[in-house]
Amino acid sequence: MKRACILAVDQGTTNTKALLFDSEGMAISRASAPVTLLQPMPGYVEQDPLELWQSVRQVMSECAHQAVSLNVSIAGIAITNQRETVVVWRPGAAASVAAGEPVSNAISWQCRRSAPVCERIRDKASSIQAITGLPLDPLLSATKWAWILEQKEELRSLDAAGELRLGTVDSWLLYNLTGGRVHATDHTNASRTALLGLESLEWDKTLLDIFGIARAALPQVRPSSSIFGECKAISELNGIPIVSMIGDSHAALVGHGSPAPGTVKATYGTGSSLMMLTPELPGPTASLARTVAWSAPDEVRYALEGNIAMSGAAVQWVGEFLGLANPVEDAVRLAATVPDAGGLLLVPAMLGLGAPYWDAAARGLVANLERSHTAAHLARAALDAIAMQVADVLEAMEQAAAVQAPVLQADGGATRNDALMQMQADVIGRTVRRAAQEDLSARGAALLGGVTLGWWKSSNEFATLPRNSSHFEPYMTREQRDRLRRAWRQAVRRARLANGDAEEGRSLPVMKGASEW
Repeated sequence: MKRACILAVDQGTTNTKALLFDSEGMAISRASAPVTLLQPMPGYVEQDPLELWQSVRQVMSECAHQAVSLNVSIAGIAITNQRETVVVWRPGAAASVAAGEPVSNAISWQCRRSAPVCERIRDKASSIQAITGLPLDPLLSATKWAWILEQKEELRSLDAAGELRLGTVDSWLLYNLTGGRVHATDHTNASRTALLGLESLEWDKTLLDIFGIARAALPQVRPSSSIFGECKAISELNGIPIVSMIGDSHAALVGHGSPAPGTVKATYGTGSSLMMLTPELPGPTASLARTVAWSAPDEVRYALEGNIAMSGAAVQWVGEFLGLANPVEDAVRLAATVPDAGGLLLVPAMLGLGAPYWDAAARGLVANLERSHTAAHLARAALDAIAMQVADVLEAMEQAAAVQAPVLQADGGATRNDALMQMQADVIGRTVRRAAQEDLSARGAALLGGVTLGWWKSSNEFATLPRNSSHFEPYMTREQRDRLRRAWRQAVRRARLANGDAEEGRSLPVMKGASEW
């Protein structure tokens, strides 16, 4: 009898991956394809929805052929995706390359074009946060849908008539995989739109009215671990059930296999996301988001979350700024030629600042620049900025939850950099546990798919599965760490004052221990 596997698709910001996972949660096969990020003007970031869909078809077909070579069967399909990125489409013609016909490019989670939407409804921010757990920000999907619908009057008419489909990337992929038969999303992706009530776990009418979005255009909301339909669009996978869908950051939390409340993980990618599992729906907090961590028909888990817009993207920016041939790889190599940043600080607020500041007006800043500094110091400062931003969010989480996490679980491509992981341990003053397994988002989606298929009874059993990790212990003294953190906070303050907002009376939040603010 063939060994059964789950085919997990991870559709990300810069690439799409598909992996086969066995019943031990181990990856046995992998395929990937790059996807293009478009920046038509400053602050605008978008992608071609058809390219995203074609990349998914490509890697899924490759994995299906690999399954034949490995003599394994595919029991289910799991989907994890870049969150907040939105697609708007009309049901497609029978002969089209996709079941849906996009009305525009997908607006990326990184895009800031919907800032005017946020400003227009700023007086509703407290209500939005109370219902959804999310600070109002252009990151959120609802602001992007509202912006798209405002561009053409005909789109609003189609939306009101139920002739448009609004979705995040998971919904777009599901719609096409099922040949247009299913328009659905899961609780995690829905919880990042600013339209889902965290207590009701349903689309909220008050929020729909605020953003001017018709309920009929939105997907049905289902548990992350459940049957979403059957694959109809890829011949090699015809009839195979889609057994889970979950946002990538949530999936990485699942993939670590530590389901106990108080677990904190940081995913290091183009941006970064920290999540702390909570025993129940946490109370309101101004600096962090509250979100659904994952769900099953008989289980809903909650978390605190902090999002960082530019982490790996900051390294890429430095590489591009310096004119390096391979921006990320060459910048990392350049950073490795110096022992530290020599006091140079980079605050990568080119797209504003996310948690714990939520300041869309902040702008990037280089501080403490001296004549002796070189391009290598700037590259190293970009790496250090990742660790510093993660430390900011971790401090806010621990204050909100009134706990101190003894370990930070780390995953994502940037964690392969030992210097970054060591810096992270030093600036938070505790152990960083780096997952040896890559592609934890895909693994998390596969694990939840395994629950749907009955491989495991619940997420509590994930802790018994094999996993490998390496550890980084802090070496800095308390005095060194405090000095670095003070300098960083001062640089962040300057970045937030860059547009003269202090003169306009904007108040700056003060974190405990940050008296220099």
